[in-house]
Amino acid sequence: MQSGYIRLKRMSASSDIEDLPSSHDDLSNGQIRIQSSHANRPNLEDEDEEDLIMQSIKRSPYDDDLWLNEAEANALGKYDDFHTIDWSRDRMRDRIRFRKVKKMKYQGTLMERIKGFHDAWSGWLIVFIVGIFTGFVAGLIDIGADWMADLREGVCASQFWYNKESCCWDSELQFGKGECKEWTTWSLLFGLEEEGVAFYCLNYFFYVFTAFVFAFSTVSLVRFFAPYACGSGIPEIKTILGGFIIKGYLGYWTLVVKSFTLITAVSSGLSLGKEGPLVHVAACIGNVFVRLFPKYHGNEAKRREVLSAAAAAGVSVAFGAPIGGVLFSLEEVSYYFPMKTLWRTFFCALMAALTLGYMNPYGNGRLVMFAVDYNLPWQLFELIPFIILGVFGGVFGSLFIKANLFWCIYFREDLEKPATNIQKSMQRK
Repeated sequence: MQSGYIRLKRMSASSDIEDLPSSHDDLSNGQIRIQSSHANRPNLEDEDEEDLIMQSIKRSPYDDDLWLNEAEANALGKYDDFHTIDWSRDRMRDRIRFRKVKKMKYQGTLMERIKGFHDAWSGWLIVFIVGIFTGFVAGLIDIGADWMADLREGVCASQFWYNKESCCWDSELQFGKGECKEWTTWSLLFGLEEEGVAFYCLNYFFYVFTAFVFAFSTVSLVRFFAPYACGSGIPEIKTILGGFIIKGYLGYWTLVVKSFTLITAVSSGLSLGKEGPLVHVAACIGNVFVRLFPKYHGNEAKRREVLSAAAAAGVSVAFGAPIGGVLFSLEEVSYYFPMKTLWRTFFCALMAALTLGYMNPYGNGRLVMFAVDYNLPWQLFELIPFIILGVFGGVFGSLFIKANLFWCIYFREDLEKPATNIQKSMQRK
Protein backbone atom coordinates (compact mmCIF):
# COMPACT_ATOMS: atom_id res chain seq x y z
CA MET A 1 0.00 0.00 0.00
CA GLN A 2 1.23 3.37 -0.93
CA SER A 3 2.34 5.35 2.12
CA GLY A 4 1.00 8.86 2.06
CA TYR A 5 1.79 11.87 4.11
CA ILE A 6 1.37 15.59 4.13
CA ARG A 7 4.36 17.84 4.22
CA LEU A 8 3.75 21.28 5.61
CA LYS A 9 6.52 23.77 4.79
CA ARG A 10 6.79 27.15 6.36
CA MET A 11 8.97 29.66 4.59
CA SER A 12 9.92 33.14 5.66
CA ALA A 13 7.82 34.89 3.01
CA SER A 14 5.10 32.38 2.12
CA SER A 15 3.78 29.00 3.15
CA ASP A 16 2.55 26.25 0.94
CA ILE A 17 1.28 22.71 1.35
CA GLU A 18 2.46 19.80 -0.69
CA ASP A 19 0.13 16.83 -0.91
CA LEU A 20 1.73 13.56 -1.77
CA PRO A 21 -0.39 10.63 -3.05
CA SER A 22 -2.22 9.11 -0.11
CA SER A 23 -5.15 6.84 0.49
CA HIS A 24 -7.83 7.04 3.12
CA ASP A 25 -6.72 3.75 4.64
CA ASP A 26 -3.29 5.17 5.27
CA LEU A 27 -4.80 8.23 6.88
CA SER A 28 -7.01 6.08 9.10
CA ASN A 29 -3.90 4.40 10.45
CA GLY A 30 -2.60 7.79 11.49
CA GLN A 31 0.19 7.90 8.89
CA ILE A 32 0.20 11.67 8.63
CA ARG A 33 3.52 13.38 8.94
CA ILE A 34 3.85 17.07 9.43
CA GLN A 35 7.30 18.42 8.83
CA SER A 36 8.26 22.01 9.38
CA SER A 37 11.44 23.96 8.97
CA HIS A 38 12.92 25.47 12.10
CA ALA A 39 14.47 28.57 10.56
CA ASN A 40 12.74 31.82 9.59
CA ARG A 41 9.24 30.58 10.39
CA PRO A 42 6.43 33.14 10.37
CA ASN A 43 3.95 33.24 13.23
CA LEU A 44 0.84 31.58 11.83
CA GLU A 45 -2.39 31.44 13.74
CA ASP A 46 -3.56 28.05 15.01
CA GLU A 47 -6.82 28.32 13.07
CA ASP A 48 -4.94 28.95 9.82
CA GLU A 49 -2.83 25.88 10.47
CA GLU A 50 -5.93 23.79 11.08
CA ASP A 51 -7.54 25.07 7.89
CA LEU A 52 -4.44 24.21 5.86
CA ILE A 53 -4.21 20.75 7.38
CA MET A 54 -7.91 20.00 6.99
CA GLN A 55 -7.98 21.19 3.37
CA SER A 56 -4.92 19.13 2.47
CA ILE A 57 -6.33 15.83 3.73
CA LYS A 58 -8.32 13.87 1.16
CA ARG A 59 -11.27 12.77 3.22
CA SER A 60 -13.94 10.19 2.56
CA PRO A 61 -17.66 11.04 2.65
CA TYR A 62 -17.84 9.58 6.17
CA ASP A 63 -15.22 11.78 7.77
CA ASP A 64 -17.74 14.42 8.78
CA ASP A 65 -19.56 11.86 10.95
CA LEU A 66 -17.81 11.74 14.31
CA TRP A 67 -19.38 8.42 15.22
CA LEU A 68 -18.46 6.58 12.01
CA ASN A 69 -14.91 7.92 12.32
CA GLU A 70 -14.53 6.95 15.99
CA ALA A 71 -11.97 4.20 15.30
CA GLU A 72 -9.61 6.69 13.68
CA ALA A 73 -9.98 9.09 16.60
CA ASN A 74 -9.23 6.32 19.09
CA ALA A 75 -6.17 5.25 17.11
CA LEU A 76 -4.81 8.80 17.06
CA GLY A 77 -5.53 9.35 20.76
CA LYS A 78 -3.73 6.30 22.12
CA TYR A 79 -0.61 6.66 24.20
CA ASP A 80 1.75 4.09 25.60
CA ASP A 81 1.82 3.28 29.28
CA PHE A 82 3.93 5.57 31.49
CA HIS A 83 4.14 8.24 28.81
CA THR A 84 3.04 11.87 28.76
CA ILE A 85 0.20 13.09 26.58
CA ASP A 86 0.60 15.76 23.93
CA TRP A 87 -1.58 18.61 25.17
CA SER A 88 -1.17 20.70 22.01
CA ARG A 89 -2.14 17.88 19.69
CA ASP A 90 -5.17 16.86 21.74
CA ARG A 91 -6.39 20.45 22.00
CA MET A 92 -6.02 20.91 18.24
CA ARG A 93 -7.92 17.68 17.61
CA ASP A 94 -10.68 18.90 19.91
CA ARG A 95 -10.92 22.22 18.04
CA ILE A 96 -11.21 20.37 14.74
CA ARG A 97 -13.92 18.18 16.26
CA PHE A 98 -15.74 21.26 17.51
CA ARG A 99 -15.78 22.72 14.01
CA LYS A 100 -17.27 19.51 12.67
CA VAL A 101 -19.96 19.53 15.35
CA LYS A 102 -20.80 23.17 14.66
CA LYS A 103 -21.13 22.41 10.97
CA MET A 104 -23.40 19.44 11.72
CA LYS A 105 -25.67 21.55 13.94
CA TYR A 106 -26.32 24.24 11.32
CA GLN A 107 -25.81 22.53 7.95
CA GLY A 108 -26.36 18.82 8.54
CA THR A 109 -29.37 16.56 8.43
CA LEU A 110 -31.82 16.08 11.29
CA MET A 111 -29.89 13.14 12.72
CA GLU A 112 -26.62 15.05 12.46
CA ARG A 113 -28.17 17.99 14.30
CA ILE A 114 -29.34 15.69 17.07
CA LYS A 115 -25.84 14.27 17.34
CA GLY A 116 -24.43 17.78 17.44
CA PHE A 117 -26.74 18.84 20.28
CA HIS A 118 -25.90 15.63 22.15
CA ASP A 119 -22.21 16.42 21.80
CA ALA A 120 -22.81 19.94 23.10
CA TRP A 121 -24.58 18.93 26.32
CA SER A 122 -22.65 15.70 26.93
CA GLY A 123 -20.22 17.61 29.18
CA TRP A 124 -22.98 18.41 31.67
CA LEU A 125 -24.50 14.96 31.30
CA ILE A 126 -21.34 13.08 32.17
CA VAL A 127 -20.58 15.15 35.29
CA PHE A 128 -24.20 14.63 36.39
CA ILE A 129 -23.85 10.85 36.04
CA VAL A 130 -20.44 10.83 37.74
CA GLY A 131 -21.76 12.90 40.65
CA ILE A 132 -24.80 10.65 41.14
CA PHE A 133 -22.80 7.44 41.09
CA THR A 134 -20.05 8.88 43.31
CA GLY A 135 -22.60 9.77 45.98
CA PHE A 136 -24.25 6.36 45.63
CA VAL A 137 -20.98 4.43 45.97
CA ALA A 138 -19.88 6.60 48.90
CA GLY A 139 -23.19 5.89 50.63
CA LEU A 140 -22.76 2.15 50.13
CA ILE A 141 -19.22 2.35 51.54
CA ASP A 142 -20.40 4.26 54.64
CA ILE A 143 -23.30 1.89 55.28
CA GLY A 144 -21.21 -1.22 54.65
CA ALA A 145 -18.34 -0.04 56.86
CA ASP A 146 -20.68 0.66 59.80
CA TRP A 147 -22.41 -2.70 59.44
CA MET A 148 -19.21 -4.73 59.17
CA ALA A 149 -17.61 -2.83 62.05
CA ASP A 150 -20.52 -3.78 64.33
CA LEU A 151 -20.30 -7.34 63.01
CA ARG A 152 -17.22 -7.80 65.20
CA GLU A 153 -19.44 -7.55 68.31
CA GLY A 154 -22.54 -9.39 67.20
CA VAL A 155 -25.49 -9.38 64.84
CA CYS A 156 -29.08 -8.17 64.81
CA ALA A 157 -31.13 -11.31 65.33
CA SER A 158 -34.37 -10.07 63.80
CA GLN A 159 -32.87 -8.18 60.84
CA PHE A 160 -29.24 -9.11 60.23
CA TRP A 161 -28.66 -6.31 57.69
CA TYR A 162 -29.05 -3.68 60.43
CA ASN A 163 -26.06 -2.36 62.32
CA LYS A 164 -26.16 -1.98 66.08
CA GLU A 165 -27.47 1.58 66.04
CA SER A 166 -30.30 0.79 63.62
CA CYS A 167 -31.14 -2.46 65.39
CA CYS A 168 -31.41 -0.75 68.78
CA TRP A 169 -33.11 2.40 67.51
CA ASP A 170 -36.32 1.86 69.49
CA SER A 171 -34.65 0.67 72.69
CA GLU A 172 -33.51 2.73 75.65
CA LEU A 173 -29.89 1.95 74.81
CA GLN A 174 -29.82 5.05 72.65
CA PHE A 175 -30.29 7.15 75.80
CA GLY A 176 -27.67 5.26 77.84
CA LYS A 177 -30.20 3.19 79.75
CA GLY A 178 -31.23 -0.41 79.68
CA GLU A 179 -30.23 -3.06 77.17
CA CYS A 180 -30.98 -3.85 73.55
CA LYS A 181 -32.73 -7.20 73.28
CA GLU A 182 -32.67 -7.19 69.49
CA TRP A 183 -28.87 -7.11 69.34
CA THR A 184 -27.30 -10.54 69.90
CA THR A 185 -23.64 -10.97 70.77
CA TRP A 186 -21.66 -13.94 69.50
CA SER A 187 -21.66 -15.62 72.90
CA LEU A 188 -25.44 -15.43 73.14
CA LEU A 189 -25.70 -16.68 69.58
CA PHE A 190 -23.81 -19.83 70.63
CA GLY A 191 -25.97 -20.31 73.72
CA LEU A 192 -23.63 -19.11 76.46
CA GLU A 193 -24.80 -17.19 79.50
CA GLU A 194 -24.07 -13.51 79.86
CA GLU A 195 -21.88 -14.04 82.91
CA GLY A 196 -18.68 -16.02 83.13
CA VAL A 197 -15.22 -16.17 81.65
CA ALA A 198 -16.30 -18.17 78.60
CA PHE A 199 -18.80 -15.47 77.65
CA TYR A 200 -16.19 -12.70 77.50
CA CYS A 201 -13.49 -14.92 75.96
CA LEU A 202 -15.75 -16.01 73.10
CA ASN A 203 -16.78 -12.41 72.39
CA TYR A 204 -13.14 -11.35 72.44
CA PHE A 205 -12.17 -14.21 70.11
CA PHE A 206 -14.82 -13.30 67.54
CA TYR A 207 -13.88 -9.62 67.77
CA VAL A 208 -10.23 -10.38 66.95
CA PHE A 209 -11.07 -13.10 64.42
CA THR A 210 -13.47 -10.97 62.37
CA ALA A 211 -11.04 -8.04 62.40
CA PHE A 212 -8.27 -10.36 61.19
CA VAL A 213 -10.49 -11.78 58.42
CA PHE A 214 -11.40 -8.29 57.22
CA ALA A 215 -7.78 -7.11 57.21
CA PHE A 216 -6.52 -10.30 55.54
CA SER A 217 -9.17 -10.14 52.81
CA THR A 218 -8.24 -6.51 52.18
CA VAL A 219 -4.57 -7.27 51.73
CA SER A 220 -5.20 -10.39 49.63
CA LEU A 221 -7.61 -8.74 47.21
CA VAL A 222 -5.34 -5.75 46.67
CA ARG A 223 -2.18 -7.85 46.38
CA PHE A 224 -3.43 -10.44 43.90
CA PHE A 225 -6.28 -8.76 41.99
CA ALA A 226 -5.79 -4.97 41.96
CA PRO A 227 -2.33 -3.74 43.04
CA TYR A 228 -3.26 -0.21 41.94
CA ALA A 229 -5.95 -0.12 44.65
CA CYS A 230 -3.38 0.34 47.43
CA GLY A 231 -2.87 3.65 49.19
CA SER A 232 -4.98 6.76 49.00
CA GLY A 233 -4.32 7.33 45.29
CA ILE A 234 -4.18 11.12 45.49
CA PRO A 235 -0.49 11.47 44.43
CA GLU A 236 -1.09 9.21 41.43
CA ILE A 237 -4.24 11.12 40.46
CA LYS A 238 -2.28 14.38 40.55
CA THR A 239 0.26 12.75 38.24
CA ILE A 240 -2.45 11.52 35.85
CA LEU A 241 -4.16 14.91 35.74
CA GLY A 242 -0.77 16.41 34.93
CA GLY A 243 -0.74 14.44 31.67
CA PHE A 244 0.88 11.15 32.65
CA ILE A 245 -0.53 7.81 31.46
CA ILE A 246 -0.97 4.98 34.00
CA LYS A 247 -3.09 2.32 32.35
CA GLY A 248 -5.31 0.34 34.68
CA TYR A 249 -5.02 2.73 37.60
CA LEU A 250 -8.53 4.09 37.02
CA GLY A 251 -10.06 0.91 35.59
CA TYR A 252 -13.33 -0.72 36.53
CA TRP A 253 -11.60 -3.64 38.29
CA THR A 254 -9.64 -1.21 40.45
CA LEU A 255 -12.95 0.53 41.24
CA VAL A 256 -14.65 -2.69 42.37
CA VAL A 257 -11.74 -3.94 44.47
CA LYS A 258 -11.00 -0.59 46.08
CA SER A 259 -14.65 0.04 46.96
CA PHE A 260 -14.99 -3.34 48.69
CA THR A 261 -11.60 -3.32 50.38
CA LEU A 262 -12.25 0.19 51.63
CA ILE A 263 -15.20 -1.22 53.56
CA THR A 264 -13.23 -4.14 54.97
CA ALA A 265 -10.19 -2.02 55.86
CA VAL A 266 -12.22 0.53 57.81
CA SER A 267 -14.36 -2.11 59.53
CA SER A 268 -11.29 -4.13 60.59
CA GLY A 269 -10.34 -1.40 63.04
CA LEU A 270 -7.09 -0.40 61.35
CA SER A 271 -5.94 3.21 61.61
CA LEU A 272 -7.13 3.94 58.10
CA GLY A 273 -9.65 6.43 56.80
CA LYS A 274 -11.84 6.44 53.74
CA GLU A 275 -11.53 10.13 52.90
CA GLY A 276 -8.41 9.94 50.70
CA PRO A 277 -9.37 6.71 48.90
CA LEU A 278 -12.79 8.17 48.06
CA VAL A 279 -11.03 10.57 45.69
CA HIS A 280 -9.49 7.59 43.89
CA VAL A 281 -12.87 5.82 43.80
CA ALA A 282 -14.53 8.91 42.33
CA ALA A 283 -11.80 9.24 39.69
CA CYS A 284 -12.31 5.58 38.74
CA ILE A 285 -16.04 6.23 38.34
CA GLY A 286 -15.33 9.20 36.11
CA ASN A 287 -12.90 7.22 33.97
CA VAL A 288 -15.37 4.34 33.56
CA PHE A 289 -18.22 6.58 32.38
CA VAL A 290 -15.91 8.49 30.04
CA ARG A 291 -15.95 5.42 27.78
CA LEU A 292 -19.60 6.08 26.97
CA PHE A 293 -18.89 9.50 25.47
CA PRO A 294 -16.71 9.65 22.31
CA LYS A 295 -16.08 13.34 22.92
CA TYR A 296 -14.00 12.50 26.01
CA HIS A 297 -12.97 8.91 25.37
CA GLY A 298 -10.93 9.70 22.26
CA ASN A 299 -9.13 12.71 23.73
CA GLU A 300 -6.88 12.44 26.77
CA ALA A 301 -6.90 16.19 27.43
CA LYS A 302 -10.71 16.26 27.49
CA ARG A 303 -10.76 13.14 29.65
CA ARG A 304 -8.89 15.01 32.35
CA GLU A 305 -11.65 17.59 32.59
CA VAL A 306 -13.99 14.83 33.74
CA LEU A 307 -11.37 13.42 36.11
CA SER A 308 -10.96 16.86 37.72
CA ALA A 309 -14.70 17.02 38.35
CA ALA A 310 -14.68 13.47 39.72
CA ALA A 311 -11.86 14.30 42.16
CA ALA A 312 -13.92 17.22 43.48
CA ALA A 313 -16.91 14.89 43.90
CA GLY A 314 -14.73 12.51 45.94
CA VAL A 315 -13.75 15.26 48.37
CA SER A 316 -17.37 16.41 48.49
CA VAL A 317 -18.67 13.04 49.71
CA ALA A 318 -15.67 12.50 52.00
CA PHE A 319 -16.08 15.73 53.97
CA GLY A 320 -19.57 16.90 53.00
CA ALA A 321 -18.13 20.03 51.37
CA PRO A 322 -18.90 20.59 47.66
CA ILE A 323 -17.11 23.96 47.55
CA GLY A 324 -14.12 22.46 49.34
CA GLY A 325 -14.02 19.74 46.68
CA VAL A 326 -13.94 22.33 43.92
CA LEU A 327 -11.11 24.21 45.62
CA PHE A 328 -9.20 20.97 46.15
CA SER A 329 -9.50 20.04 42.48
CA LEU A 330 -8.60 23.56 41.34
CA GLU A 331 -5.61 24.20 43.61
CA GLU A 332 -4.17 20.77 44.39
CA VAL A 333 -4.68 18.11 41.74
CA SER A 334 -5.60 19.70 38.40
CA TYR A 335 -3.15 20.88 35.76
CA TYR A 336 -5.60 21.98 33.05
CA PHE A 337 -8.70 23.65 34.50
CA PRO A 338 -10.64 25.98 32.13
CA MET A 339 -13.58 28.09 33.26
CA LYS A 340 -16.24 25.75 31.88
CA THR A 341 -14.69 22.91 33.87
CA LEU A 342 -15.03 25.01 37.04
CA TRP A 343 -18.83 25.18 36.79
CA ARG A 344 -19.15 21.55 35.77
CA THR A 345 -16.91 20.53 38.65
CA PHE A 346 -19.10 22.39 41.12
CA PHE A 347 -22.21 20.78 39.62
CA CYS A 348 -20.64 17.32 39.90
CA ALA A 349 -19.61 17.87 43.54
CA LEU A 350 -23.06 19.24 44.37
CA MET A 351 -24.86 16.24 42.85
CA ALA A 352 -22.57 13.87 44.74
CA ALA A 353 -23.32 15.59 48.05
CA LEU A 354 -27.07 15.65 47.38
CA THR A 355 -27.09 11.96 46.50
CA LEU A 356 -25.18 11.07 49.65
CA GLY A 357 -27.54 13.21 51.73
CA TYR A 358 -30.55 11.48 50.16
CA MET A 359 -29.13 8.06 51.10
CA ASN A 360 -28.59 9.27 54.70
CA PRO A 361 -25.93 6.66 55.55
CA TYR A 362 -25.66 7.61 59.25
CA GLY A 363 -29.38 7.95 59.89
CA ASN A 364 -29.10 11.48 61.28
CA GLY A 365 -29.26 13.56 58.09
CA ARG A 366 -25.53 14.35 58.13
CA LEU A 367 -23.03 13.68 55.40
CA VAL A 368 -20.08 12.90 57.67
CA MET A 369 -19.64 10.89 60.83
CA PHE A 370 -18.30 13.70 63.01
CA ALA A 371 -20.29 16.81 62.22
CA VAL A 372 -20.02 20.08 64.16
CA ASP A 373 -23.03 22.31 64.74
CA TYR A 374 -22.56 25.98 65.64
CA ASN A 375 -25.63 27.05 67.59
CA LEU A 376 -24.20 30.24 69.13
CA PRO A 377 -23.05 33.29 67.12
CA TRP A 378 -19.46 34.37 67.44
CA GLN A 379 -18.54 37.31 69.68
CA LEU A 380 -16.47 40.35 68.77
CA PHE A 381 -13.63 39.59 71.22
CA GLU A 382 -12.97 36.31 69.36
CA LEU A 383 -11.36 38.36 66.57
CA ILE A 384 -8.45 39.39 68.82
CA PRO A 385 -6.51 36.07 68.64
CA PHE A 386 -6.93 35.97 64.84
CA ILE A 387 -5.67 39.57 64.52
CA ILE A 388 -2.60 38.75 66.63
CA LEU A 389 -1.98 35.61 64.58
CA GLY A 390 -2.19 37.58 61.33
CA VAL A 391 0.22 40.26 62.58
CA PHE A 392 2.82 37.73 63.70
CA GLY A 393 2.43 35.82 60.45
CA GLY A 394 3.09 38.96 58.40
CA VAL A 395 6.09 39.99 60.51
CA PHE A 396 7.71 36.56 60.39
CA GLY A 397 7.04 36.29 56.66
CA SER A 398 8.68 39.63 55.99
CA LEU A 399 11.72 38.71 58.08
CA PHE A 400 12.05 35.38 56.31
CA ILE A 401 11.96 37.01 52.85
CA LYS A 402 14.57 39.61 53.81
CA ALA A 403 16.83 36.96 55.34
CA ASN A 404 16.49 34.82 52.22
CA LEU A 405 17.44 37.73 49.95
CA PHE A 406 20.42 38.62 52.15
CA TRP A 407 21.59 35.00 52.13
CA CYS A 408 21.38 34.73 48.35
CA ILE A 409 23.24 38.02 47.75
CA TYR A 410 25.94 37.19 50.28
CA PHE A 411 26.73 33.78 48.81
CA ARG A 412 26.58 35.11 45.26
CA GLU A 413 29.27 37.64 46.09
CA ASP A 414 31.42 34.94 47.69
CA LEU A 415 31.10 32.80 44.58
CA GLU A 416 31.94 35.67 42.23
CA LYS A 417 35.10 36.66 44.10
CA PRO A 418 37.17 33.55 43.15
CA ALA A 419 36.11 33.89 39.52
CA THR A 420 37.19 37.56 39.52
CA ASN A 421 40.56 36.70 41.05
CA ILE A 422 41.13 34.00 38.44
CA GLN A 423 40.33 36.43 35.61
CA LYS A 424 42.72 39.05 37.03
CA SER A 425 45.49 36.47 37.33
CA MET A 426 44.93 35.32 33.77
CA GLN A 427 45.08 38.92 32.50
CA ARG A 428 48.39 39.55 34.30
CA LYS A 429 49.93 36.51 32.65
